[in-house]
Amino acid sequence: MDIEHLRFPVGKFSPPAEITTQQINEWIDIIEAFPSRLRSLAGDLTDTQLELRYREGGWTIRQVIHHVADSHLNSYIRFKWTLTEDVPTIKTYDQNRWAERPDAKRAPISVSLDVLTGLHARWVIVLKGLTEDELVRTFIHPEMKRELNLKWLIALYAWHCRHHYAHIELALKN
Repeated sequence: MDIEHLRFPVGKFSPPAEITTQQINEWIDIIEAFPSRLRSLAGDLTDTQLELRYREGGWTIRQVIHHVADSHLNSYIRFKWTLTEDVPTIKTYDQNRWAERPDAKRAPISVSLDVLTGLHARWVIVLKGLTEDELVRTFIHPEMKRELNLKWLIALYAWHCRHHYAHIELALKN
């Protein structure tokens, strides 16, 4: 398997130019189902299995699960900023450095699985309640140096769920 497939097993993020209501609903369904799907896939893994990597130099399964919790917490906050402020500039973070912290390298995954369960329950309430006007509200991403809207962010995080779920599947096959 080539390195590009190992890094991006579901492909690189590429949102459609035009985003439909049907696509948004499908993406929300992915986000809603993700915590239970992840728990089913990884919840009973042994400590040895949690140290498996999807590729050389990649994160362990444990780090991936903690990363997803960190990332989705940040995304939820970005949604709330965008819904309550006028074109906020979001805060970024160094995901690789976060993944090297002791909580990401050693904490039981149940901690992050529980975070994801509660977080996604609240997030989906927000997502399902978005109006057309709210879906096009924008924020500034300082690394991308451009305005992005909430439709784009929903697409990104549905992809993110699929992306890291596939990483764990790959690690378990190795």
